[in-house]
Amino acid sequence: MAYKRQHAVFLAFLYLLAYSALAIPDDQVALGKALATDRSKGNCLACHMIEDGVQPGNIGPPLLAMKLRFPDRDTLRNQVCDATLRNSNSRMPPFCRHRILSAEEVELIIDYLYTL
Repeated sequence: MAYKRQHAVFLAFLYLLAYSALAIPDDQVALGKALATDRSKGNCLACHMIEDGVQPGNIGPPLLAMKLRFPDRDTLRNQVCDATLRNSNSRMPPFCRHRILSAEEVELIIDYLYTL
C-alpha cells in the first residue's frame, strides 16, 4: 500500500514538473491577448465571444476551452492562419495568407487562446 502511495506522489510530482515546464510566460499571453483583441490585427472579437471581451461578435463560435477543442497546436495554427483550408466557406479571414498576422503573432495569439 505504501508503495502505491509513493508511486502516486511521484507521478503527481512528474506531472507538475512537466506542466510547469510547458507553462507559457505571462508576458507572452498578454501580448497574444493584445493581438487577438486589436481591431487592426487579430480582431477576434469582431466574430467571436471571448469571456472578458468588449463588444464581442456572434458570427463565429465562442472562444473557450480552446486547448480542449484544439489539443494539437498545429491544427489551431492552421485554423488561425487559413480557416478556408478546412472549410472553403469559412468567413474567417486567412490571416497568414493575407499577411494580416505574422507567424510570430499567430504563435502569441495561440498562447493566449490556450488560456481560454
